[in-house]
Amino acid sequence: MSGKVIAVVQQKGGSGKTTLAVNLAVNCLKRGMTVALLDTDPQGSLGRWFMTRRERLGVAGVEFSTSSAWGVSYECEKLKKTADIVIVDTPPKVDADLRPALREADLVLVPVASSHVDLWATEGVLDLAARERKRAWMVLNRARAGTRLGEDVARAAAELSAGLTEARLANRVVYAETLGQGLGAAEAGRGAAVAEVAALTDEVLRLLAE
Repeated sequence: MSGKVIAVVQQKGGSGKTTLAVNLAVNCLKRGMTVALLDTDPQGSLGRWFMTRRERLGVAGVEFSTSSAWGVSYECEKLKKTADIVIVDTPPKVDADLRPALREADLVLVPVASSHVDLWATEGVLDLAARERKRAWMVLNRARAGTRLGEDVARAAAELSAGLTEARLANRVVYAETLGQGLGAAEAGRGAAVAEVAALTDEVLRLLAE
């Protein structure tokens, strides 16, 4: 059976695309799934994480590939033959270069940090996804519990032409720390972050199965 493709997209830099990608990858891996990562962002953060992971653990446990926009379809088709889940990290922009990843995606995830600036930045992404007839799901990242700003962003996100995941990632240092160590938050063994990513992974896998 062919694997499923998750595209992580957002035109605003610093929204947490790579954080979302690696934590989903690690959690799928921990559940016995085979995982492949495709880095199409010239900044190469996902590749840095992968190489750091290999150096730290000896074996990364996930397949890794890079591609420019024109090679996304080929790489996805190749990776889907051996991986249950293919996660594509995309450049922070919205133009024709993003379309191949959207076309290949079975699920589009849009991380949104808890600020209105980040929320505004999703509009172009959602429009492009709609043109490709893909429904995007927004994921609140670096969310601050109990703040009015977080509530405002969540309410506004729900009104846009996208889904909003119930699970969200809070503003925790462990996400940045583990990213720099080539790990996922679940591998650091800290309860709150472990539970958050587990809940998000559960929800993402349910959406993929629909």
